[in-house]
Amino acid sequence: MEQALIYVVPALGLVGLIVMAIKSAWVTKQETGDKNMMELAGYIADGAMAFLKAEWKVLSYFAVIAVILLVWSGMSVETSSPVIAISFLIGAVFSAFAGYIGMNIATKANVRTTQAARTSLKHALKVSFTGGSVMGLGVAGLAVLGLGSLFILFYHLYVQSVGAGVNGVEMEKALEVLAGFSLGAESIALFARVGGGIYTKAADVGADLVGKVEAGIPEDDVRNPATIADNVGDNVGDVAGMGADLFGSYVATILATMVLGREIVSIDNFGGIAPILLPMVLAGLGIVFSIMGMFFVTIKDDKGDVQHALNMGNWSSIVFTGIASFFVVKYMLPETLSIRGYDFTNMDVFYAIILGLVVGTLMSIITEYYTAMGKRPVQSIIKQSATGHATNIIAGLAVGMESTVLPILVLAGGIMGSYAFAGLYGVAIAAAGMMATTAMQLAIDAFGPIADNAGGIAEMSQLPEEVRDRTDILDAVGNTTAASGKGFAIASAALTSLALFAAFVGVAGIDAIDIFKAPVLAALFVGGMIPYIFSSLAIAAVGRAAMDMVNEVRRQFREIPGIMEYKAKPEYDKCVEISTKASLREMLLPGAIALVTPLLIGFGFQGVFEQVSSAEMLGGLLAGVTVSGVLMGMFQSNAGGAWDNAKKSFEKGVEIDGEMYYKKSEPHKASVTGDTVGDPFKDTSGPSMNILIKLMSIVALIIAPHISQRPHTGATSEKVEIKKEIKYEDGKKVVTETITEIKKVN
Repeated sequence: MEQALIYVVPALGLVGLIVMAIKSAWVTKQETGDKNMMELAGYIADGAMAFLKAEWKVLSYFAVIAVILLVWSGMSVETSSPVIAISFLIGAVFSAFAGYIGMNIATKANVRTTQAARTSLKHALKVSFTGGSVMGLGVAGLAVLGLGSLFILFYHLYVQSVGAGVNGVEMEKALEVLAGFSLGAESIALFARVGGGIYTKAADVGADLVGKVEAGIPEDDVRNPATIADNVGDNVGDVAGMGADLFGSYVATILATMVLGREIVSIDNFGGIAPILLPMVLAGLGIVFSIMGMFFVTIKDDKGDVQHALNMGNWSSIVFTGIASFFVVKYMLPETLSIRGYDFTNMDVFYAIILGLVVGTLMSIITEYYTAMGKRPVQSIIKQSATGHATNIIAGLAVGMESTVLPILVLAGGIMGSYAFAGLYGVAIAAAGMMATTAMQLAIDAFGPIADNAGGIAEMSQLPEEVRDRTDILDAVGNTTAASGKGFAIASAALTSLALFAAFVGVAGIDAIDIFKAPVLAALFVGGMIPYIFSSLAIAAVGRAAMDMVNEVRRQFREIPGIMEYKAKPEYDKCVEISTKASLREMLLPGAIALVTPLLIGFGFQGVFEQVSSAEMLGGLLAGVTVSGVLMGMFQSNAGGAWDNAKKSFEKGVEIDGEMYYKKSEPHKASVTGDTVGDPFKDTSGPSMNILIKLMSIVALIIAPHISQRPHTGATSEKVEIKKEIKYEDGKKVVTETITEIKKVN
């Protein structure tokens, strides 16, 4: 039975990839529209691919350095292996490939969504959402296939081949090597998210400031030299970057739960690995239920509620996962379990999973409320736009700050509740439950940029107004779902980081993080500062790149006669080049901070203080960066989302103090300024926070054996021998199990 289940996990990942291929083929077969539409789509696809190739080239240098360091790390301690470098490379390649899958389908689905919008909103939704589902299934399928296959390999290589126990150092070694896969995924995700975010927002801000504000032309106008770069940015930032981002989140969540699961002595039918296998099984089943939920995403006609259709798909996949988790937990786990002295039952684990699903759902609902059109927060920004640009900014900042309150309370409740149910394993499995439906979450998230691009192509091709109206409906919903997706991602990151933190404490051999110790408190403050400097660098990078873009757009308007009269074609490639170079240049320093800081604290302070270990200081750093990063991520993502939809509300007209205002009015111009400020918040800095906190935790987990307070040399695993007694009471078979011997093997 053990062997059967362990192979089911990568098989479920393969199912996801097969369905992805079928959906991708369907999207590709859809009509592409006229020659002009195809030409515009070609510009976007070429620009996106050019950026991706340039990014991969830069990241390959980083990968070489990382591999050398990991080989050294694997050779230095008994609980690791040089194989961790190979695991890292596989994780990096899979993460990059996940981003490529999303971007490739997005550049195909955008023009096909535009063409579909010429017939009906229903067909346009089907094409754009199917494009998004390709990305969702690709990310989830690759993650489950990669993680499941590598676990089988390392489990056989390091544990079964030497006849070791499940709870010993040998399994710790297997999971440490597996952590390389997560490190590779998160490293690529960070650079992809930051680089892609800088790219898209430099183009977006440049296009807005000169095109909409100065020239007075629509956002997606073929006359704007930066409009192609803006549309490329939607793909490299919001699709490729987001795909790599959630791939990393997905893997890190599962890994953290597996590391904590190793500490549980489980008397089960799977050789004692049930707590380790459970998060992977949930992830695999989540793919199946996400596929089922995708069938619910449909509307009857042009008057159908797109948001409701997406919610139906999301909620159905969550409900299916919740129901299935009951039977999976009862089947896999024994009646009673324990971790670090905390006793719980298999039903407690089920309750923790359900709580994780509830927390994820509530986070999405709350985020939707704070960013959706027609709701109080967005309306407050619209109202204050009437008094100028400054009051619009003030209102947006206030909404962003307020939006952290309810999510943090929900998150805190989720952490306490899941811990009460099943200790630290409960917190980790709650995060795994939340992330189980990642395929559906990402499908909903990815459909937004596809719809945005579709609207851009419609406007640039000067299609009838009804076409743009349909794409605008999809785009507005996409803004909300994108914001909800970011809320969901940061919540999962918080739970995952706590689980990784707990795993780090176990591997590092420390009992607690004492903030009354001055060096630990100092590290806590440094950790709290890092999200601020990270955000500063990311936002400043967008500003610098945007200025270059503004100057280039102004130059083309000035030096190329006939652009405004449609007599000359702008030099789109010059703007694409500016964004590409800027993003690649500016992404390196924020990425280095995330990767190097844990190394400096962990190794730099080793043996410096007699009473305080560097491992404990590193724990303080992680605590600081997690709390600060979660709040910054929520604040920035929600403020940016609210600003964006406040601006979009003017397109259909808004009422302020009894007077109607539309596009090009003074309040609308104020809202454009707010949206411009919010762009780097919601698409560059904010979404990067969840990767930042997880990546630093994973780096800490990787180096934990090197700074551990307990020796790993010589000691090996505990071998537990079980005696089973079978009795019959009233004709029923009763099995009692007793541990008869525990011996250390040297």
